Amino acid sequence: MTAASNPANSPASPLTAAQPVAIVTGGGTGVGQATALKLAALGYRLVINYSRSRDDAEATAAEITASGGQIRCLQADVASDEDCRRLAAAATQAFGRIDVLVNCAGTTDFIPFPQLEQVSTETWLRLYQVNVVGAFQCARAVVEPMRNSGGGCIINVSSVAAQLGQGSSIPYCCSKAALDNLTVSLARTLAPQIRVNGIAPGFIAGRWTQNGLGERYEAIRHAYEHSLPLQQVCQPADIADGILSLITGSRLVTGQTLVVDGGMLIAGYQVKFD
Repeated sequence: MTAASNPANSPASPLTAAQPVAIVTGGGTGVGQATALKLAALGYRLVINYSRSRDDAEATAAEITASGGQIRCLQADVASDEDCRRLAAAATQAFGRIDVLVNCAGTTDFIPFPQLEQVSTETWLRLYQVNVVGAFQCARAVVEPMRNSGGGCIINVSSVAAQLGQGSSIPYCCSKAALDNLTVSLARTLAPQIRVNGIAPGFIAGRWTQNGLGERYEAIRHAYEHSLPLQQVCQPADIADGILSLITGSRLVTGQTLVVDGGMLIAGYQVKFD
């Protein structure tokens, strides 16, 4: 199989060759869960991981299994290179190939920008270890099996915070900017067999953001809905649709980060959580 004929490098049906396999990190909640469900509906066999959200991940796996899909669910911390390699090994052992990697696992701390003294070295290191190093480690772990499968694609879930320099915290914005650079660097390095792209969501409604913003969540969400050009905030399924478009769309797209934000960037909207 050539890279062009691999289902992850072609707009053709994902079932045209061997049934494809995708790893979705953080696949039990939010955008990761929505992406896993949509890939399963397309016929992908899946491996998802969780760090702490075991019940959510197992519920996602049960839903996919009940619909006739094939999935493996395991605990793995993307900050650990050993765990990243274990994820890749689990996919190849269970299904014999890897075609797609979606680096969705991520973390942040909600720290108002002016409160510089609250930003610890531990926060910087932890966010970079998960959001940047973790994505690199997962990508490195799948390169060989992807090449053995004829090629594939990697999607890094970034954020408009990388471009706005506004968001949940300064370290988070910086980590996502670094992730965007990683997308370009890997796209150039792994071509032509493996495409690497990113997706940059805007404000995503859901539990993760709600937990971080607390009592401010509803007011901030409504402010977005009234000021964004499309007058809607993102739902996890909206981001998953964008991810699928990068997987199943043009085989000539690589090194790009697709913005899915309801028009936040073109409106010059400044995200303020403080």
